[in-house]
Amino acid sequence: MANGIERPLDLLNVSKGKEVLIQLKNEKQFVGTLMAFDIHINIVLDNTKEMKDGEVKKNLGLTFLRGDTIIFISPAGTNLD
Repeated sequence: MANGIERPLDLLNVSKGKEVLIQLKNEKQFVGTLMAFDIHINIVLDNTKEMKDGEVKKNLGLTFLRGDTIIFISPAGTNLD
């Protein structure tokens, strides 16, 4: 597989220290630097920004996101349109 990714958590491992985009079930989106995660996909982001319509709504800093609230995680970060 590409980039040494053979299992789903491998993608998170290679994304540590990089910017990711996270979509939650409540339709909120967050962009931040992936610091840590566990097997439940609980996520710790730094320099976190809440996004709405492609613009920063709030700066949150260091943030914990609970895994069961997450729909997707994209390593593409804010480069999405």
